[in-house]
Amino acid sequence: MKKIVLIISLLIGYIANSNAVQFQASAPTSIPAGKAFRLVYTLDDGNGKDLQVADLANFDVLAGPFESRSSSVQIINGQVNSSTTVSYTYTLTAKKEGTFTIPAASIFVDQKKYISNALTIHVLPADKTVPAESQKRNSNQGSVDKVLSDESLFIRAIPSRTRLLEQDFILITYKMYSLVDVVGISPNSVKLPDFSGFLKQEIDLPKTSQLSFENYKGKNYSTVILYQALLYPQQSGALEIDKASFEAVVRIRTKAQVRSIFDNFFDTYQDVKKKLNSPAIKITVDKLPANKPATFNGAVGKFSFTSSLSSKTVAVNDAVTLKYTISGNGNLKLIKTPEIEFPSDLEVYDPKITNNFKHTSSGVTGSKIIEYLIIPRSEGDFKIPSYTFTYFDLNSKTYKEITAPEYKLHVKKGIGNSGGGVVNFSNQEQLKLLGQDIRYIYTDTPTIKQKNNFFFGSLLFWLLIFIPLLVAILFFVVYRKQLKENANIQLVKNRKANKMAVKRLKTANKYLLENKNEEFYDEVLKALWGYLSDKLVIPVSSLSKENVEIELEKKNVIQSDIDEFMDLLSVCEFERYSPLQNSQAMDTLYNRAISIISKFQHSIK
Repeated sequence: MKKIVLIISLLIGYIANSNAVQFQASAPTSIPAGKAFRLVYTLDDGNGKDLQVADLANFDVLAGPFESRSSSVQIINGQVNSSTTVSYTYTLTAKKEGTFTIPAASIFVDQKKYISNALTIHVLPADKTVPAESQKRNSNQGSVDKVLSDESLFIRAIPSRTRLLEQDFILITYKMYSLVDVVGISPNSVKLPDFSGFLKQEIDLPKTSQLSFENYKGKNYSTVILYQALLYPQQSGALEIDKASFEAVVRIRTKAQVRSIFDNFFDTYQDVKKKLNSPAIKITVDKLPANKPATFNGAVGKFSFTSSLSSKTVAVNDAVTLKYTISGNGNLKLIKTPEIEFPSDLEVYDPKITNNFKHTSSGVTGSKIIEYLIIPRSEGDFKIPSYTFTYFDLNSKTYKEITAPEYKLHVKKGIGNSGGGVVNFSNQEQLKLLGQDIRYIYTDTPTIKQKNNFFFGSLLFWLLIFIPLLVAILFFVVYRKQLKENANIQLVKNRKANKMAVKRLKTANKYLLENKNEEFYDEVLKALWGYLSDKLVIPVSSLSKENVEIELEKKNVIQSDIDEFMDLLSVCEFERYSPLQNSQAMDTLYNRAISIISKFQHSIK
C-alpha cells in the first residue's frame, strides 16, 4: 500500500511540474558588423515540435539550427521536480550596420503554441583599420607596453551632459574600453573623486559585469560599466569633477621557451597590471530663474502634490492624520518638510516621513509621504490652513504651484468629558497646561521612602568601590615578579631546559621499548644538545663540541662530567647508524643521559 501511495505522489508531482513551459530567445544586444554571434532559442520542455523562426533578412545564417538537450530530476519529500531543456542555436552575421529586430519565434508543445520574445540587436560599424593590438592578442610577439597601449585599454568618464541648472542632475558613467583580455579590476585600487559641489547618489550595478560592444573612434571595443552615480549640483558656476583611477589586470600571451614538441600546442600567459586614469570633467551649472515664488523651497523636477485628512469629525483626544504626498521625478531627497501653522488647541506630533525612492539612470523617481498625527484637546471647530507646494519644472523651465486645500475639523465632546476646556489626560505620557496653572490629580498610591536612605555614601557603596581596587593591587603584587621573569627570554629558556630535556627523553624511551634504533639515538641527541642550548642560551645551530666544552668550563662544571657528556654525544652519533641493535646498550645509554642532565642541572646556575 505504501508503494502505491509513493508511486501516485511521484506521478502527481511529475505532472504538476511538467506544466510550466517557457520559450525564450537570447542574443547579444550589440555586435560589430561581420562578427559571428549566436542566436539561441531555449525551451524548458523536451517535447517541442515545429520550430518556426521569423525571416532573418538582415542576417546571414552561417550554421544551425543545432539542437542540444539537458535534463535533470530531483525528488524532495516524495515530490518529483523534473526539467528538460532544449536549445536551438543559430550562428549568424549581420549584413550591414544598424539596429534590427528579430521577431518572435514559435513552437508547439502538446499541440499548444508558444511564442518567444523578440530581440533588438544593434550592429556596429566594422573596424576602419585592423588595430595592431588586436593582432598581438593572438600572437606572442611585441612587448607588453605595446600590447597595453592607451588605445587598447582605457577608461572614459561620460557625463550625460555638461551644462545644467541648479538642483537638476547629471548621470556620470565610468566605462572601460578594451581590445585586450581583461581579467578584472583590483577593488582596492579604485579611487573615485569626492564630487565636490555635488550631492551624490550611486546607481546599483549588477553583481556580474555585463560586457557589450561599442564602436569608438572607428574601432569596436568590448566595454563594461564600472561605476555610475547621479550628481545634483548644490551651487552654480563652473564645477570640476576630478579624475578617477582604476587598476586593471590583463592576461597577455607571452613567448615561452620551447622545451618539447608538446609546448607548441599550449599557450603561455601572464597577468599584468595597468593603471587607468579618466580625465577631469568641467560642468557648467546655471542659476535658477530669479522670479522665485515665496513658497519655493528648492524642489526641481516634475512632481504631483496631493493631501488628505483621515477624518473631518472627531472626539476630543481622538487622533486624526493629515497626509501630504509628493510624487514624481527630481531631487526628492532635498524637498523640505511642509511647515504648517496648526491651531494652538491641536496637539501635533513631529511628522512621520516615508521615502519610497528608486535610483535609476533617468534620475530619482518615487514619492515622499509626510504624515502629521493630530490630537484635539478641546472641542470646537478648527481650520487647518492650506499649503502651497512650489517646484521648478525642468520641461517648461517655469515655477509651478500646487495648493493643498484648507481642511475644517469639527471636534465634539468625548466620553467622560464635562465639556470644559480641560480634559482628563490620565492616560497621556506627557502633560500640558491648558490655559490654567493646574496639573492633573495623581490618583495612584504614593511610594514613601525614609529620609536620607540613599545608596550614595552608604557602607555598601564604599565596599563596592574599594574591594575591586584592593583586588587589583593584590593581583599586581603577586604577578609582578612572574611577569618580570617571563619578560627575560634567557631566564625562561634556562628554567625550562630541564623540562624540555625530560620530554625528549620520554620520547626516546618510547623508541627504546619499540626497538627503533635510529630514532632512539636521534632523540637522545636532541635532548642533550637541546638541554645545553637552553641552559647556556646558545642557539643549537651555533653549538659544537669545542665551544660547549669551553662554556661548561666557564660554568665550573667538573671535567669528569664534561668528558661523560662528550662521550655520550660520540656514542649516539656512532650508534644511530649502526646496523647492529643492542637493547642493553641502548638502556645503559638512556640512563647515562638522565644522569648527566641531572648533574648539569645542579652544577650549571
